[in-house]
Order: sequence, then structure tokens, then C-alpha cells
Amino acid sequence: MPQGFAQFRGAESLQNIHPLIVHYPIAFLTASVPIYLLAWILRRELLESFGLWLLGLGTLSAAVAAYTGWSGSEGVMIAPSVREHVLEYHKWLMLAVLGLSTSLTGWALMARPMPRRGRAVFIIGLILMTLVLAKGADYGGWMVFGYNAGGSLPQPIEFSQ
Repeated sequence: MPQGFAQFRGAESLQNIHPLIVHYPIAFLTASVPIYLLAWILRRELLESFGLWLLGLGTLSAAVAAYTGWSGSEGVMIAPSVREHVLEYHKWLMLAVLGLSTSLTGWALMARPMPRRGRAVFIIGLILMTLVLAKGADYGGWMVFGYNAGGSLPQPIEFSQ
């Protein structure tokens, strides 16, 4: 961990900065869904704009989270069995979220602030993105809390069903 983080006791034992980043895309992307739904129901352009901001910030932070996760994944102290059965699924699900959020953000930017045509498909895409995000985040939490990917216990802990 970088020297400047020594002042943050909770971050002292982190193997990389990925855990400090991941909560932003989870919050922003998840929050964009009910905001866009409300905007659609209430027909409020201000809510549509707010939804676009949340979606855009979520996509940017998802890109940073994907980068920090990908670049830090080889250094995470987990058993090879956990890497195979948990980390790989987490990685691919979260890359799918990045792809979905990038596509939806691009669509929303082209039809600012929310697509008029195909709104139902857009909303379904947001919901699908959030479901994939939840499953991918579950794998991440499973690594941290089930297999000590955070690194505070002796390593490695082998995979078990």
C-alpha cells in the first residue's frame, strides 16, 4: 500500500486500492435505476438529467474499479482454487457491468438525457446491469469475507463450496 495510506488504519493491510474504489460504481450505478424509473413515471427532465449524471459517474468509477481490480488481481493473496472458482467469475461479471454501463451511458448521451425511443429497453438494460453488478459484487464480498482476500488472516484459505 502507498506510504500516504499509513495514516488510514483501515487501509494499512490492503493489498491494493481496489477495495477503496469499488463502492462508488455500486452506489452510482444502482442509484441511477430508481432515478431513471422515477423520471420515466413522473416525466421530469431534471430527474432524467440526474439519472444521466449518476449513470455517467457510475461508468467512470466502474472503469477505475475494473482497472484497479485487474491490475491488482495477481497480487491478491488467495488460494489458486479461490482464484479459479471465485475471482474469475467476479472479474468477468464486473467487466460485463462495465460494458453494459458504457453502452447505456453512450445511448443516454446520444439521446440526452434519456432515450425517448426504446425507453423500456433502456430501463430493462439498467435493471439487467444492476443484477449483474449485484452478482459480481457478491463474488467480491465472498472473496473478502469468505476467503480473506483482504489479507487480515493467515493465507491462503482454500476454496470450499
